Amino acid sequence: MCIAGAGFGLSLSRWIGLDDSIFGIWLAGALGASALWLDSFLVKRNIGSRIPFRQQIIYLTTVGGSLWSFYRFNIVNIHAGQIAGLDKLTFGMLLGGVGFYATDALHLQLKKKYGKVFFPFQRIVLSLGSLLVLSIFIYILINYYI
Repeated sequence: MCIAGAGFGLSLSRWIGLDDSIFGIWLAGALGASALWLDSFLVKRNIGSRIPFRQQIIYLTTVGGSLWSFYRFNIVNIHAGQIAGLDKLTFGMLLGGVGFYATDALHLQLKKKYGKVFFPFQRIVLSLGSLLVLSIFIYILINYYI
């Protein structure tokens, strides 16, 4: 995902009134999906298969690089408020990234333990479901408690 696309999405979400933390959750999910796709692509081509923690390195590099570029080009709005001492976009990206990665790990664990998926597109449904639950949680937190 290029910085221009992410920057446009962030600008559009601000224009329609979406909080940066909720956008950050979904951006982290999109970046996570891109990182997992890149890892799958490299595995199929037998590139870097001996690198330990390859998937985690790709994931952290993708999310970290995007976050770095947001700070580098002053896209982060530090005046929009903070959650847990972090600006809202960073907090949302960290929360969404952890949620997305944990959900993917849950999917892989279920698939390994039972030897099958329980329904078609389980990985996608679990990932999108976790992002939706996190978004609702943050929406309630921001509008009713912070």
